[in-house]
Amino acid sequence: MMMTEMSNWNALSVEAALQQLNTHDEGEGEVRRVRRPNTTIEKLPDKVILNIFCYLSHREICRVARVCKRWRQIAYDTRLWKHVSLRPEVSGLHVGSLESLLNLISVRFGPSLRYIELPIELITHTVLHELANKCPNLTHMLLDFSTAMQLHDFSEMQAFPTKLKYMCICLSEVIFMEGFMRKIYNFINGLEILHLIGTYEKVEEEEEEIYEVINVHKLKSATPNLRVINLYGINFVDDSHIDAFSSNCIQLECLAVNFCSKVTGSTMKTLFQRSRRLTCLLMQGTNLQSEYVMQVEWEKSSIQELDVTATDLTTECLIDMLTRIPGLRFLSAGQLNGFNDSVLKAWTEAGNPRNLIALNLDSSDNLTDDGLHKFLSRHGHQLWGVALSGMPHITDQLWQSILPILTNTKIVVMGTQERLGVNIHVDQLMDGIANNCPNLERLELRWDPENLRFSDKSQKAIDILRVKCIKLRCLVLSDGRYYEIVKANFERADRTTVVRTTTCSRVTNYYLLHNYKDLIFN
Repeated sequence: MMMTEMSNWNALSVEAALQQLNTHDEGEGEVRRVRRPNTTIEKLPDKVILNIFCYLSHREICRVARVCKRWRQIAYDTRLWKHVSLRPEVSGLHVGSLESLLNLISVRFGPSLRYIELPIELITHTVLHELANKCPNLTHMLLDFSTAMQLHDFSEMQAFPTKLKYMCICLSEVIFMEGFMRKIYNFINGLEILHLIGTYEKVEEEEEEIYEVINVHKLKSATPNLRVINLYGINFVDDSHIDAFSSNCIQLECLAVNFCSKVTGSTMKTLFQRSRRLTCLLMQGTNLQSEYVMQVEWEKSSIQELDVTATDLTTECLIDMLTRIPGLRFLSAGQLNGFNDSVLKAWTEAGNPRNLIALNLDSSDNLTDDGLHKFLSRHGHQLWGVALSGMPHITDQLWQSILPILTNTKIVVMGTQERLGVNIHVDQLMDGIANNCPNLERLELRWDPENLRFSDKSQKAIDILRVKCIKLRCLVLSDGRYYEIVKANFERADRTTVVRTTTCSRVTNYYLLHNYKDLIFN
């Protein structure tokens, strides 16, 4: 098999070298053929092959390493192993034994390794010792304890990577982490980005006993240099944990506590008084209380990015907050019954939405077409991201009227999955998007396929969108006939990864967050 693969690669010659080039002899007035010598892939320099391998996944690199000895040697180059995931369930490599991993760390990873993801079965004191000794430039680490039923013994652990700037810990529901954390506290004081990922997505309907599996109060003392903290879906995190971090992390810029249902906002006032650099606060799906939010001295804060989606804040609280924040750039306030036309009107008249670049009002059923049209007519030209989905009364008519204003938008989310009594004329909508949004990068249409009306000339509208929106990298549609038509159109133009379904992809304004790359986990 190896000889067959090698012969196939030998048969691949560089096209430019195989072509017969015609050169014109001016003196004799005749065409002279010049045949250049064959140049096969074997003759490519190692550095060129190495550059080609950089575009392959580690699974693919392991496969091509079996072609020949030369390719195997290039595939083992440590420069190809800077970012490594050893979690096969998320497209990482599967390592069968600890001995194999220790050999990889020594031979293949070495000083080049910058980022690594480890599953529970590979998180041992010997592995962490080896990473500390052999990978001095390791700065990013993810430790996945989420499926753990029992931890390894860390009593003999004496070393841990010391240059970490980013650490993500996926927590278990039942395994207490203190035995492990106690061993690493002295090594992680240089951390700038911390992710603690809970089990929000695994929670069952029946309420079970909640365990505080990691001691946040001790952790905050060991990490005084944190800039970004993401506590995602942790069922035991409450306001006291936010207070603990704010008391020790004076450089805090971004705090995310999405889906931490025990957070009420009782320590928000203190948070802003201590964390003067805090510019981003994400609190989606928390249990915020309006009285606590109204106690915050918003006018003295540096907040620029705010997410209060699905928090049940009142209309009075929203008006009070938005009219006092001096320079809000990003607002996500969907699924709020209290967000209505009076909030937009008060914000326009008494607040400062002139710096706003991203607005998400998903499923805000108490907003009217007229209220949205007035606000977007005034501020739509400055927006980079607009998400107005989940509202049955917002149809293509409103979008057609505001698209000429959204000339700078990069992200658009529209439509609802509910079956409507009216039809959405998607051809005209696509044409309007193409002609008015040249900078568009991400677009999602959530309308039910049965509500989309299109003609035999749909290909023309799709062509215009594809040609004029050359920066478009993601187009999400509900699975159906129209999705198949659009997908085929883009595939014919060799843009195979652009069109996706709502089943496996969603568009969000979060791409516009200043710390978006730092907030990515898993």
